[in-house]
Amino acid sequence: MSKPTKKEQELQAVNEELTADLQRLRADFENYRKRIDVEKAQMSDLAKTATVMKLLPVIDTIERAIAHAPADLAENTWVQGITSLAKNLEKSLSELGLARIDASPGAVFDPNLHEAVMMDENAEGDQEVVAEELRAGYKIGDQVIRPSMVKVTKQ
Repeated sequence: MSKPTKKEQELQAVNEELTADLQRLRADFENYRKRIDVEKAQMSDLAKTATVMKLLPVIDTIERAIAHAPADLAENTWVQGITSLAKNLEKSLSELGLARIDASPGAVFDPNLHEAVMMDENAEGDQEVVAEELRAGYKIGDQVIRPSMVKVTKQ
């Protein structure tokens, strides 16, 4: 084989430079596409969270209405309809990933999940636990969107 000419060497150098540029451009585009996918997912999660946050006061009101329904009206179709509405709303929101935070009496107090607004000062013990849930808390996935408002005692 003969030695490449100067022109062939120049063309080879240009070809290598263009190939390297193309590889960088492909990598940049792939990184851009991945970043956009992540941003889309974040925006979707943000929109979902914002929507759910607007519905939480409605959920609270419906739950209070059910909790304060007179016992003699428990069989009333209107009360049963409101209860059914609450169950349907809860099911739809759980499909969006909304989960209620466990704040049942006796649950270990976790400041990441619970907001203590009252403390039983007379209780003695070395572990703080939930005495009463005053307002339900919720999370979507692992993200707390509203902590449970609780009364805390010691055990």
